[in-house]
Amino acid sequence: MDGEEHVAQVGVHAFVPIFGRNVLPIAKIFASHGANVAFTYASSEAPALALQEELTQLGVKAKAYKSDASKFEQAEALVAAVIEDFGTIDILINNAGVTKDNLLMRMSEEDFDAVIEINLKSVFNMTKAAQRTFLKQRSGSIINMSSVVGLKGNAGQSNYAASKAGMIGFTKSIALELGSRNIRCNAIAPGFIETEMTDKLDEKTVQSWRDGIPLKRGGSPEDVANACVFLASDLSAYVTGQVLNVDGGMLT
Repeated sequence: MDGEEHVAQVGVHAFVPIFGRNVLPIAKIFASHGANVAFTYASSEAPALALQEELTQLGVKAKAYKSDASKFEQAEALVAAVIEDFGTIDILINNAGVTKDNLLMRMSEEDFDAVIEINLKSVFNMTKAAQRTFLKQRSGSIINMSSVVGLKGNAGQSNYAASKAGMIGFTKSIALELGSRNIRCNAIAPGFIETEMTDKLDEKTVQSWRDGIPLKRGGSPEDVANACVFLASDLSAYVTGQVLNVDGGMLT
């Protein structure tokens, strides 16, 4: 059995919060491997419904839910709705993320709190809401989207770095708590990922970032999505409590 066949048989349902830069490729790659996909959106309904239709065309069940993962009551209601619609959850991908960058001397308390609430508290909310299902079925894979900034820090991003570092500590703690129930919890730390946002930056600046990476290129959202598939599947059945850097060797 080759890797493609093996991956296609895992993860009946992928649950993907859509507050993040890599949601579209994550949802599409899971659907391409035969996984049913539930995902959330915060405000823009039309793009969410378009993605829902696109995933459905791949022959899987897909549904978009309007929800704010940073609110505990909404997270609980969301998981209950997904269970009602899909029957179970096999994979939880916590992908919520915002930035409100500034030097500490200029950073407001509101901006610090907002980043922690959306980036970190959402992970607590969704994991706590979903763990009951995982414990009952004695299986599950939780994937938390951290960042290389959570590992090394970055000037002007103390709030973001704190949220992503906190996520790593949370990931390792949950792996220890739930491992005996066959529930795995891992984190992904993307590095410089090229998106539509980076396309708007000065090319010389972007090239200087690429030159500082051992692989001499930025990553793609698909690189991150492929890492999610690995950590969600039985290919990583003996991997838990780990941080997988998807950074082209940036932190090597």
